[in-house]
Amino acid sequence: MHEERLSPFAGETMTQLTVGFARPRTAVPDLTAGNRPATPALVDQHGRVAQDLRVSLTDRCNLRCEYCMPADGLDCLPITEALSDAEVVRLVTIAVERLGIREVRFTGGEPLLRRGLEDIVAATTALRTVNGARPVTAMTTNALGLEGRAAGLAAAGLDRINVSLDSLDRQTFATLTHRDRLPDVLAGLAAADAAQLAPVKINAVLMRGVNDAEAPELLAFALGRGYGLRFIEQMPLGPPDAWDRGAMVTAQEILASLSTRFTLTTADPAERGSAPARHWVVEPGPDLPGGTVGVISAVTQPFCAACDRTRLTADGHVRSCLFSRTETDLRSQLRAGAGDDEIAAMWRTAMWGKEAGHDINDPAFMQPRRLMSAIGG
Repeated sequence: MHEERLSPFAGETMTQLTVGFARPRTAVPDLTAGNRPATPALVDQHGRVAQDLRVSLTDRCNLRCEYCMPADGLDCLPITEALSDAEVVRLVTIAVERLGIREVRFTGGEPLLRRGLEDIVAATTALRTVNGARPVTAMTTNALGLEGRAAGLAAAGLDRINVSLDSLDRQTFATLTHRDRLPDVLAGLAAADAAQLAPVKINAVLMRGVNDAEAPELLAFALGRGYGLRFIEQMPLGPPDAWDRGAMVTAQEILASLSTRFTLTTADPAERGSAPARHWVVEPGPDLPGGTVGVISAVTQPFCAACDRTRLTADGHVRSCLFSRTETDLRSQLRAGAGDDEIAAMWRTAMWGKEAGHDINDPAFMQPRRLMSAIGG
């Protein structure tokens, strides 16, 4: 089945082939330049168009979440290998002005550890897409230090913010993150709300036997404060021994837990678009307003066919998928004097070779060499 959808470039349409989520192991991308459509957009061979750029600003983090990093941390990139502020802005500019990117999300590691964050955000929001619009600019953070920077980030033009928060219990939070910093995260959330970085969203990962019983409490907390909440199935992107498919808390289990306290109905699937979360409407109760809750079920219900993302690591490598085992090095070419047209062409080639799916459910699946903290969410 085919469907027509608009390209981010005026006057163009892309024919999208509806594909399944499982990629045959024998599928080999055809990277022949002549087979790629003559479009400046970031298209791939499965009919998708990347319009959402995730930029990792650092591989450093001040928490040690068990599903993300080893307790004793990782060897971080040498400063000379990380992109400078000017290099980040140049690559984001190429993506927005030449490649059809409409949304830019800054991630880490922890992006608040980047000293030039506000300047990078301001430079990004000053850009205009190929259709003349300002790119939607967002950030995913653990909120440590956000209390003192939320107003400045809003002034720089940041539109939205997602905060990682897996527990409202101080001891459980400390167990999961190896840091006793829950009060700082809550203060950061409140500051983001006060700065109108709306809608403020919370991302939560449930770990069996640790915080999996907290799903209803987290939802009540979010509804009571007008925050959005998304639960994320734990993915194999942390330390190699940290993920066990059998121990993972599934989307089905999360919904069952929420249903013990809330009445949920499925939201209109047409509203999801390419968003990773599937949403449910939460009916209001006697002590709480209604709202919605999302679940990102990347493991049990992959959404690869609708993916519209491209990723840039802190050292300037393009990743076509969160689970890619290959990357394209833009930093070296940029530092060697490559022009914007050449960088853009390399980026298009990288995305043309994007695979149909991530293969988590394939017995032959291999975890990416980089961990989540080095890739960016």
